[in-house]
Amino acid sequence: MSPPMSPMKPPKGFAPMSCCWSTETMQKWLPFLGWLPDYTWYALKMDFIAGISVGLTVIPQALAYAEVAGLPPQYGLYSAFMGCFVYFFLGTSRDVTLGPTAIMSLLVSFYTFHEPAYAVLLAFLTGCIQLGMGFLRLGLLLDFISCPVIKGFTSAAAIIIGFGQIKNLLGLQHIPRQFFLQVYYTFHNIGETRVGDAVLGLVCMVLLLVLKLMRDHVPPVHPEMPTGVRLSHGLVWTATTARNALVVSFAALVAYSFQVTGYQPFVLTGKTPEGLPDAHIPPFSVTTANGTISFTEMVQGMGAGLVVVPLMGLLESIAVAKSFASQNNYRINSNQELLALGFTNILGSLFSSYPVTGSFGRTAVNAQSGVCTPAGGLMTGALVLLSLDYLTSLFYYIPKSALAAVIIMAVVPLFDTKIVKTLWRVKRLDLLPLCVTFLLCFWEVQYGILAGTLVSVLILLHSVARPKIQVSEGPMLVLQPASGLHFPAIETLREALLSRALETSPPRSVALDCTHICSIDYTVVLGLGELLEDFHKRGATLALIGLQVGIGTCSGSSLVRAVLSPSPLTCPATHSEEGSRAPVLWPQAAELCSLPL
Repeated sequence: MSPPMSPMKPPKGFAPMSCCWSTETMQKWLPFLGWLPDYTWYALKMDFIAGISVGLTVIPQALAYAEVAGLPPQYGLYSAFMGCFVYFFLGTSRDVTLGPTAIMSLLVSFYTFHEPAYAVLLAFLTGCIQLGMGFLRLGLLLDFISCPVIKGFTSAAAIIIGFGQIKNLLGLQHIPRQFFLQVYYTFHNIGETRVGDAVLGLVCMVLLLVLKLMRDHVPPVHPEMPTGVRLSHGLVWTATTARNALVVSFAALVAYSFQVTGYQPFVLTGKTPEGLPDAHIPPFSVTTANGTISFTEMVQGMGAGLVVVPLMGLLESIAVAKSFASQNNYRINSNQELLALGFTNILGSLFSSYPVTGSFGRTAVNAQSGVCTPAGGLMTGALVLLSLDYLTSLFYYIPKSALAAVIIMAVVPLFDTKIVKTLWRVKRLDLLPLCVTFLLCFWEVQYGILAGTLVSVLILLHSVARPKIQVSEGPMLVLQPASGLHFPAIETLREALLSRALETSPPRSVALDCTHICSIDYTVVLGLGELLEDFHKRGATLALIGLQVGIGTCSGSSLVRAVLSPSPLTCPATHSEEGSRAPVLWPQAAELCSLPL
């Protein structure tokens, strides 16, 4: 057989798109092309089960989270399906489910004045910002929000959301949404508690807790188990996994039973519009009784929400994706996750969605259900659409106290009771951004996040400006900075050298061990030059040893020489001047001095 013909050499400057390169690129932008060709019947079965499980979880949660966002209940369902379909094509995690969450709903309530038009526009703008960050690969901005800030925010949010549902749990009316006013009026009007709502709400909370504990303690099913045992395990697993839907259905049945008798002791959700709204562009202006609110005025009204909502959405979604990818031994593409979330919010806004993100609770249900690919989301999205078409008439009878119970039990895990003890053991200074964020979030969320991030950055800058310097006594005083030297740190280094070497009698020679210094800047080099001059004037030696290759944009030695040459002070081992005492050499000093100037 003749050997294959060599491909024709392309003209200079021409870059052909090979089939392999094209396939890899397509799989990068559309990850489903990578796993879909190998899709199996087993994966289809597991994805179907997981999709149903998540769907039974998200429907009651979506209705409840709309209440947190201050919107009519149907907007929770409008926000719950688009992410399922978009993530099928663009997502890189098999476990993640996108949709309304407690944290995002709380942020929406802060920045949209409980107006659906503002919420839909915020979803569109949030998606545009997230999409831009994904294309520009700006996910690194999230790295500046430290874990103590995140924990402080989520813990405060858990209290704000949970306490905000006490009014629905007790059947109280006319309670303001601002947190401190809410606390005051809740206790002030506690005497107006509706017994029916309070009893039903507490019963629902107990049922949810019992079912959750059962879910956590159900032993795994083994193939060698008898068929009856495996069937009973399956029934228990289904009931405990779909506990939100089960409890809400129970409460609705109780409310309907009272409705039939002509007596209704509960505050009900009320009528929910049937079907999916028609697709339309987001509202860029709103007409009110007082005139038309322009797009510019709407954007100004949302203010800091245009920064806080996109960033917190990205942070929550990527944190969920990374957490489950680590648990299940696969990798995700963070920038691709940004694109998936951005497209979800943009396309969702066409169907009256408010901003969504990755849900930790539903992602956990998805993973525990044995999901194999993002295809499980297709079943979840279909279930939400079916509920909008056929179940909205039944939503009328859902008591608000039952939805409040669902929300309270969902946000309890957000409050981290162990973080203070952990930070006390690891680094006590991290308690400062934690407490600042936690306390200020009760005033305004954006102030809490901004102040906590600022404190974290200041702590980081303090470590840069005041690096730890190890001092060793010997024939020569040795100072060893523990990290890179940057311009804020040069004064600290100068003070250490002056106090320990030049201000003593007689002045002492010093070796500055640069072994651990991986980067320096121009200001540091100038400062070192001034220190060399000071040591020379006092008849002492400052030797730089252990310089690493690659400090800055060139080698460390070259960078020092570029600024200090042709001064004879650069190399005390090979230069001397009249009146100066003989230099004291230190091993490795030749690393600097042996290079030609």
